[in-house]
Amino acid sequence: MPTLPVLPDAEQLVDQLVEQLRPRVHANTAMVGIVTGGAWLAERLHKRLAISAPLGLIDISFYRDDYSSSGLKASVKPSHIPFDVNGRDLLLVDDVLYTGRTTRAALNELFDYGRPRSVQLVVLADRDERQLPIAAQFAGAVIQVPLGQSLELHRDAQGRFEFALQARIDVGNSQPAGAP
Repeated sequence: MPTLPVLPDAEQLVDQLVEQLRPRVHANTAMVGIVTGGAWLAERLHKRLAISAPLGLIDISFYRDDYSSSGLKASVKPSHIPFDVNGRDLLLVDDVLYTGRTTRAALNELFDYGRPRSVQLVVLADRDERQLPIAAQFAGAVIQVPLGQSLELHRDAQGRFEFALQARIDVGNSQPAGAP
C-alpha cells in the first residue's frame, strides 16, 4: 500500500506567503481571489498585507474549457472586481495550482475587465503537474499528490486552513498529458 504524503501546515504556508509578498505590494497593487479556496486565501492575504485597493473575487465557471461537457455548477457566484484593472499590478490568488486550466480561465476573465500592467500568480500549494505553460510566481509549497487523489483546502468554523487529500472521481483526467 503506497504511503500518503505528509501535508504541510496550511497556516504556516499563509505566513510564508505574506513574507514573500510584503516587499512586492505597493500603491498600484490589487488582489483577485479565485472562488472558492483562492478567495478564502485572498481574503486573508489582502487583510494581512493591507492592500489599499478593495479585494476582487472571480468565479471562472463560465470560462472553463470543460464548461460544455461538465455544465454549470449550482454554486456559481458572480465575479466582483471593484477597481479598475487597467494598468494595475494584480496578484491572482488560488489555493492549489494543478493543471493550469483554472488559471487560464481566470486570466481570460480578468482581461474582459481590462488590461493589467502585470499579473502574478499566488498559490498556497503547487501540485507541479501542469497541462498548460503556467507557473506560480509565489507558492507556499510544492506538494506531490498520489495519482487518483486531489489536494483540497478546507476552512474550519474559526477560519483556519487545512489541506486534505480526497479520492478523485475523474481519475482519468488526473493523468498528465500523454500518459497511458
